[in-house]
Formats: sequence, structure tokens, C-alpha cells
Amino acid sequence: MSTDLHILFEDNHCIAAAKPAALLTQGPPGVPSLEALVKAYVKEKHQKPGNVYLGVPHRLDRPVSGVVLFARNSKSAQRLAEQFRERKVSKTYWGVVDGTLEPSEGLWEDWLRKIENEARVERTEPNADGAKLAVMRYRLLQRLGDRTLLEFQPLTGRMHQIRVQSAVRGHPLLGDELYGSTRPFGPPAELPRDRIIALHGRSLTLLHPLSYEPMTLTASLPAFWAEFDVPME
Repeated sequence: MSTDLHILFEDNHCIAAAKPAALLTQGPPGVPSLEALVKAYVKEKHQKPGNVYLGVPHRLDRPVSGVVLFARNSKSAQRLAEQFRERKVSKTYWGVVDGTLEPSEGLWEDWLRKIENEARVERTEPNADGAKLAVMRYRLLQRLGDRTLLEFQPLTGRMHQIRVQSAVRGHPLLGDELYGSTRPFGPPAELPRDRIIALHGRSLTLLHPLSYEPMTLTASLPAFWAEFDVPME
């Protein structure tokens, strides 16, 4: 797992970085995380003597790569958290799934619930205890033989939403053993926690927390996606 830090945007109010797959967005002290890397970067660049503040308004799952945005002060953190909470941030993901999809674009709606005492989600009936509606747009970007590159735009923010909604339709993301994939993805990993899946947080579109100007933050695909012959930038 590479821990080279790739900064996508920074100013006095927020900073965005590309999270490598298999790295935690946020972790306890002493555990490698993107938050810790960005804090160390800010501390060194600006010669800060004390602790560095970073607000964490959203996260990506450990096995997922892509854009993560942090706030650099409490006012920005509050404003960014509000945008994420009120679903005013447009999130775009790219993923490679098993099989070929028809139709080539559409809207998926499912009721999902977290399985008690497990870091896993299942599709359920609307009236089941803990059921929450998950809504997502998808469209086909490229056919890759018996696999498909898709673009996802979740309209709700449910745990493992993209992973589950793809898997329950028979199209799990490559490498996602938790939801039924039998195909490995990316560099081999000895530890289960270091295994990655074919899902990438491609971009975030939101309003800057101070100027309120629209901004889009985009992360290129990791190098190992090149085997699929997809556009990397």
C-alpha cells in the first residue's frame, strides 16, 4: 500500500487529498490514516508548533480509493458537514463490476439495513426494523469483456451503499469478497484488511465553505487500474 500523499486542493479553509485504497480515512493515534498523513503535511509545510486541526466531514471505506476533503478550521468544518448532511454534495464514483448491465443507465432503489454486530449491510423489506432507503444513479462508462466500468452517483449516504446495491443485482465490485465477489482486484495482500476493491471516489462537487463558489475536486485512478484500459485522468 502506497502512503505517498497526493494533495488535490488546499487553501486556508480546506484541503483535499487522494486516499489510497487500504488506508483508513481516519484512525486512532498510531494507526496509519489519511488524516494523519494530511496533518503531518500541514504541520511541516506551515511549521506549526502544536497540534494541527482537521475536520472530517465525510469518509471513504478502507478498501476504496478517491477524493477525501478535510476542513482546516472549525467554521469550515461546520459548513462542510452541513453540506454533506443535507445531501448538497454531489459524489461521483467509478467502479468495475462483474458481468454486463442492461439497461446502460438507470436508478436503483433498495431498502438496506446494517446487520447487527457486523460491519455489513443487507437488502431488506421496507417495513423491516432499521431499514433505510438507498437511492443511486448509475451509467455505463465502458464494457470490459465480461466486466463493466460504471459511474455511480449515490443520492443517499447509506453504509456500503454502492457495494450492496451492485451486489444484490448480481454485479459485485471486483475484489469485494464481503459482498460475493470471487475475483481479486489490485495488488495481492496478505492481510484481509489490506485487500482492496474496484471502487474509486472519482469526484466531489460542492460549495467552498467560505466563498460559496462551486468547486469540483477530482482524483485520478490509481495506477493499477491501468490493466482495464480505462481513462486514468
